[in-house]
Amino acid sequence: MSEEELYTVYKGVFVPNVLHPSDSLQYAEEFLVREGDIFVVTYPKSGTTWMQEILTLIMSGGDFTPVLTLPNWDRVPWLEEHRTKELQMNERPSPRTLSTHLHYHMMPKSFYNSKAKVIYVLRNPKDVYTSSYYYYQMATYLVDPGTPDEFLMKFLDGKVMFGSWFDHVKGWLSAKEQVLYISYEEMIADLKGSVSKVCTFLDKPLSEEVMEKIADHCTFKNMKQNKMSNYSLVPKEFMDQTKSNFLRKGISGDWKNLVTVAQAELFDSVYKEKMKGIEYKFYWDEN
Repeated sequence: MSEEELYTVYKGVFVPNVLHPSDSLQYAEEFLVREGDIFVVTYPKSGTTWMQEILTLIMSGGDFTPVLTLPNWDRVPWLEEHRTKELQMNERPSPRTLSTHLHYHMMPKSFYNSKAKVIYVLRNPKDVYTSSYYYYQMATYLVDPGTPDEFLMKFLDGKVMFGSWFDHVKGWLSAKEQVLYISYEEMIADLKGSVSKVCTFLDKPLSEEVMEKIADHCTFKNMKQNKMSNYSLVPKEFMDQTKSNFLRKGISGDWKNLVTVAQAELFDSVYKEKMKGIEYKFYWDEN
């Protein structure tokens, strides 16, 4: 099906109708953010599931019960997703944990005057493109990506769900206050150090032993086996994991297996133009 059939244009970006009907988007707009709320914010396919798992374990003090008994979309629900409206978030005690793909300017009004904390996970956009390409093939509620060339042009133009990666990242980099910026690549390089970084940001000190256990549980191999996090509970009619696993590889640099030299050159030229003037030092540019 086409974009017109599967997506709604919401505040300038495509959102899938199945997950984000109008009433759920209105719920997100009117959501009352509390001071203690913690948001995992990402552009799609940037490590959301990974950070949801880490955050749950940190907030539980290393108790593994929640990550082994509750689906991650109930533990750290999506602000803008249709199911969240039914979770009675107002009755949950603080600190509440939520996820969102919303751009900075799309957050509920109450967010901007709150002291809510944000963990913003960034990922090399070439790997985001690559992961998205395979995800769009297995997620039936998304438009078929077509060829890698066709999907690349859509991705660079922001004609994909939640719009432009460049706009998303630049918008959230402008937030700064109460935001921890951490990259997918940084988490791969030093997972325990990344867990410690999040603990410090949230003022949730944990012992070295507990952080070690959290890091071990949150390795790709272990998370892929956890049915509460690997999306195997999602019916095949929405996600056909015979085409591609939701948790596919969990590595950095996989773009080299999909992106041609010519595509990489085009990507680099667009990246250079779009990110001109951004002072933030991205992990993938430095390492």
